[in-house]
Amino acid sequence: MTNLVPLNPEQENELINVLRDSLYPGAEDNSIRMVIGYCRAASLDVMKKPVHIVPIWDKSIGRMRDVVMPGISLYRIEASRTGQYIGKSEPEFGPLQNIELGGVRVRFPEWCRMTVRRLVHGRECEFTAKEYWIENYATAKKDTDAPNTMWKKRAYGQLAKCAEAQALRMAFPEQTGGTNTNDEMDGKILGPTIDITPSQTESKTIAANIDHIKIFAERLTKCIHANDVDGLWSKWEMVIQRAEEAGRPIAPEVQSTVFDMIGDKRSEFSEQVAEEQIEEVVA
Repeated sequence: MTNLVPLNPEQENELINVLRDSLYPGAEDNSIRMVIGYCRAASLDVMKKPVHIVPIWDKSIGRMRDVVMPGISLYRIEASRTGQYIGKSEPEFGPLQNIELGGVRVRFPEWCRMTVRRLVHGRECEFTAKEYWIENYATAKKDTDAPNTMWKKRAYGQLAKCAEAQALRMAFPEQTGGTNTNDEMDGKILGPTIDITPSQTESKTIAANIDHIKIFAERLTKCIHANDVDGLWSKWEMVIQRAEEAGRPIAPEVQSTVFDMIGDKRSEFSEQVAEEQIEEVVA
């Protein structure tokens, strides 16, 4: 049964039962219907589980609600469909960190770097992403800094998937668009930020470990296309939001500096394009 074939009510109920008893155990019927609708709209095989149901706290309604998010497997599928995806590197991890978050002692790699390779006009190009655990991990509850079970037990595996997702977005912006994967959005918040108050000492310790200006300066050197820079702008906005939500706001001067760096890089690409167009006219 393809996702483009209309289903009568009996067939849809049967499919919902199958999905609830296998790929999405315990999920609400309406959430599974969202999955079916998403897959049908994107011409995806729902039985391959390309998307996930992610419970996210929605401040506007004051409760958790289910949201359908693409998984890393969907990014891989979309990249493979282009015929230009030629592989990825093994994940490279930064030094091990050992700090306390929300009263829980946590050990995790500081960062993970991965490279995705794509054929662009017959030339092999590399797109490298470097993601930090502290910027990506999911909290156990909306009012704590402690990581959830998955991010505590699989600190390396979860971070590697986030780094791969970012690298795939850089390499295949047409296919991935502005979406984030379930691993990146797990435990995040929709709507206005909530009031959480980790200790001052804990906040300063975490913040001191992150040099955002250095991180984004390094990322900007990897940009080879204007779309890459646009992606970093969105990424920086998300980092600022996550820091606010976690009670660890980033200093305004740091926010401004990084935005200026990204804007300057974007201007470089715009000027380059303009010069190329002038050269073409002259030629």
